[in-house]
Amino acid sequence: MDDGPRAGGGLRSRQGDAPSMAGPLWARPLTTGPAAPQQLHRGMTLIAAISLFIGTRSAWTRAMTSHPPLAGIISVCYAGILVAGVLALTTRTRRALIRVDAGVLLLAVVLVLCGYWLNHAGTDEGVLTAQAATQILHGHPVYGQPWPWLFDSSSVGITKTMSGGADYTYGYPPLTALLAAPVHAVIHSTAAATLVTTGALLAGAVLLWLLLPAPWRSGATAVCLGFGFLPGYAYSGYPAVLALALLIPVVVRWPDTGAGGRLGVPGVLQALCLGAACATQQLAWFLTPFLLVGLYAVRRGDLGPRLALGVVARYTGTAALTWAAINAYFATQDFHSWLHGLLLPLTQKAILHGQGLMGISYYFTAGSRHLDYYSYGSLLLLLGLLAATVFFVRRLGPAITVLPWLSFYLATRSQDGYFLMMTPLWLAAAATVPASALASAWQPRIPHVTGHRAKAVLAAGLVAPAVLCVTVAAASAPPLRMSITPSFVERSGHRDITALVTRVVNTTATRLTPHFASRLGQGASAWWTASGGPKSLAAHASATYVVKPPGGLRRVPGGSHPRFYLIAVTGSPMTITTSKIPIS
Repeated sequence: MDDGPRAGGGLRSRQGDAPSMAGPLWARPLTTGPAAPQQLHRGMTLIAAISLFIGTRSAWTRAMTSHPPLAGIISVCYAGILVAGVLALTTRTRRALIRVDAGVLLLAVVLVLCGYWLNHAGTDEGVLTAQAATQILHGHPVYGQPWPWLFDSSSVGITKTMSGGADYTYGYPPLTALLAAPVHAVIHSTAAATLVTTGALLAGAVLLWLLLPAPWRSGATAVCLGFGFLPGYAYSGYPAVLALALLIPVVVRWPDTGAGGRLGVPGVLQALCLGAACATQQLAWFLTPFLLVGLYAVRRGDLGPRLALGVVARYTGTAALTWAAINAYFATQDFHSWLHGLLLPLTQKAILHGQGLMGISYYFTAGSRHLDYYSYGSLLLLLGLLAATVFFVRRLGPAITVLPWLSFYLATRSQDGYFLMMTPLWLAAAATVPASALASAWQPRIPHVTGHRAKAVLAAGLVAPAVLCVTVAAASAPPLRMSITPSFVERSGHRDITALVTRVVNTTATRLTPHFASRLGQGASAWWTASGGPKSLAAHASATYVVKPPGGLRRVPGGSHPRFYLIAVTGSPMTITTSKIPIS
């Protein structure tokens, strides 16, 4: 006998338990029919609305000082956020809630545009891209050209290298500069680059919103435009923002690519976007092999090895041709400089920075003579995770958009920006790539590796070399032994350091060329000048250097126990030695 419609969780509801339709509309329960929104959908909409509060007050404060009409627009958006929060919890139909989602997206777009109007000068990434666009407009070389004057402003950061210098050249693939070039012909400022990246972020957010299932759409608004972090990167002119926008259609429902053995128009467009993303920023390079491995496994499970290889080959070939077409002009102009520019972030040996494991040697010990092993460990972890994806693609496939970034945690440059800018891809995979999409994916059979314990041992073995390298780097002693005697001068009630007399002993069997800087907190200062000792210190030799701060003076930091250090770094091999500056 039929007891009535089934309720969630397999329970049956009796006729007497049905929600009453009596009373005014506002008093009726929210779940009044099959078209009522899911609570997950309501929650995502509410989170997106909440995420728009972050940064709104600071933008309004700045606008009231310089652009009062813009502050009025932000105030209207503030009211809109409040209304959206109410509607997210009170709308009765899915269609109405989708309209609320669209309204939240529109509010986010307006707030991002307001933020861009207030802050579009760009940082080092933006000014370099704008200068590259200028070079393209005038037919001048882009790669291998130092532009030190771009870094005269305090708002433009400099990437210092372990060899005692800094990098003033363009070190990214050319697509962002190519798109910024026609804009720069009209705007004639750094805003040309930041306009491209901000426009790319907005376009990517809208595209992700459209591609995701309805309950997840407001999640796209939150991770792309809310919380205040990705818009900041776009205002700064980061090329990775454009790469993110291009990767969105590649990642959404990626197991469907090449279904039936044909790429079709959608597959070709995805391959074009992948090639363009790789021609925009190097972060796309790290995701690409994981996508290709996953795609081959899924298609081989459906089609067999020969047809699967054909699909992946056509997909890869289309992406590679796109990448080559975008880079062709620059490669033919000066191949060596172009290749050096593309590989620069990987080869420049930039000074340590970030929250990763290298902080053990930078912040918590006296240094390490084997910093290169952090880089070796990062590469080995990337390869180990890629191999693990091959062997366990059914389990790891849904996390393909997250796995590549784990390797950066071991690198000597491990700031969160490398992971943060790609987080919308995590959401795209979570919403459109369930584990069921990889249930029939091919996995290689390994003799005697069948149980959970054997598979765990195999997975641990794949990442063990990376762990070993990091252990070597973290446990290594510093290469130099330094004793420091500071010289002070009293000025207007403050003490300034004029020089540090530093006795340095090379405890290794390798000739080292030390470069000195101070560190207070997490970042290193500009380079201090060293005199009195040799440029390079022979193995087991010692010397006394007079080390002077930039500008001749360095204010002694306040506080009872300031963490004020002198660091000595070398580029080949990469080493660091840290010694506290006595200021008592």
